[in-house]
Amino acid sequence: MYRFKQSLHFFKPKNSTFINSSRRFSHQSQLENAGPMASRLKTRSVIRFTGPETVKFLQGLVTNDLRRLENPQPEDRTTLATTNAPFVSVPPVYAALLTPQGRFLYDMFLYRPPRGDEKLDRTGSGPGPDSGELELFADVDGSELDELLQTLKRYRLRSKVEIESVTDDFSCWQRFGQVLTQKSSEEPDAASLGWGGGFDRSGQSSSQGNNCGWLWYRDPRLDCLGFRGIFPSNTTPPLVEADKETNEENYLLWRLEKGVAEGSAEIPKGEAVPLEYNLAGLNGISFDKGCYVGQELIARTHHRGVIRKRLLPLKFVNDSGKEVEQKVAPRSEVIDASSRKKAGTVTTALGSRGLGLLCLDEAFKGSLIIRGLDDVKVQTIKPEWWPAEWLSDQQEQTSTA
Repeated sequence: MYRFKQSLHFFKPKNSTFINSSRRFSHQSQLENAGPMASRLKTRSVIRFTGPETVKFLQGLVTNDLRRLENPQPEDRTTLATTNAPFVSVPPVYAALLTPQGRFLYDMFLYRPPRGDEKLDRTGSGPGPDSGELELFADVDGSELDELLQTLKRYRLRSKVEIESVTDDFSCWQRFGQVLTQKSSEEPDAASLGWGGGFDRSGQSSSQGNNCGWLWYRDPRLDCLGFRGIFPSNTTPPLVEADKETNEENYLLWRLEKGVAEGSAEIPKGEAVPLEYNLAGLNGISFDKGCYVGQELIARTHHRGVIRKRLLPLKFVNDSGKEVEQKVAPRSEVIDASSRKKAGTVTTALGSRGLGLLCLDEAFKGSLIIRGLDDVKVQTIKPEWWPAEWLSDQQEQTSTA
């Protein structure tokens, strides 16, 4: 678990373009009105997989179905017209690698980059036959890079796949902000944009000089998280202007508001049950793909349909309802103020916001505090993207009261 340093860069309102490093985020309205920002995710690293058995190898390891990366369906394709030839772009897949007992180890975003030899066929509906080996890139937790590489190579055995870190050559980026949570005139109707995107006017001069096909994609977890992509480290992605680049801590704050954890620092490695951390609701798990490492527990829990704890966004306030910052640390216990019964645990904390794994029966009672800090009240927030069935009728009424 970790906690970011206290000197933070926070959002200014939507119409302000510059980030003032001397200001702290203190009003939720500023976050809600934040305009489009971009962060280079220095906590993430990039791995490359190559070889004819790349998808077969990963398909037996991770929680999501990767077959569409190998054989894209028409609905998965985005056609991007460049100055020279069309690319066919396939949206990335979010997935996790688990222990044999079904506990979380690592999360990853898997990309199949568009290639110049993937021309449209005569009907314009998709690429012709592949002329080379499949290549996939994975955006992974940088703090676990070496261990993840060792784990993957241990599982590889005789599979025809090569695995290497390309972190020095590629960087992970995220574009986010209120204006990006819904499709608008600022964003294309398609799910991706970037190098080679004919509709990306602000990036057009860059795209004319680059045929690599590196793109922004809508975050495969939730639209409200914005856009994600990997780009060559020696370039600045399209739509990232100097006054729109912001500290990665602001992206973390944005995710905390949405109730989304990322990486093993926020999803405890070897401990977390993926369904309790809402990976199914984040499009990270396929329940009909077949076997993979740890699949038995996931399938059994899913089909039983009983998940008593879930990860929730938290807000820390005082008795008068004013937000309090830097008083709560990860692993702090959340308890009921009257019964002193444990309701859950804070997993991530930043300023006055956090994430916590809480029992749903206790989460929305409205009398939660931090153990040992009776003056710090805990407000739980039900994310807008949650399916209604995740809460019972009584809990649903309590959360909206």
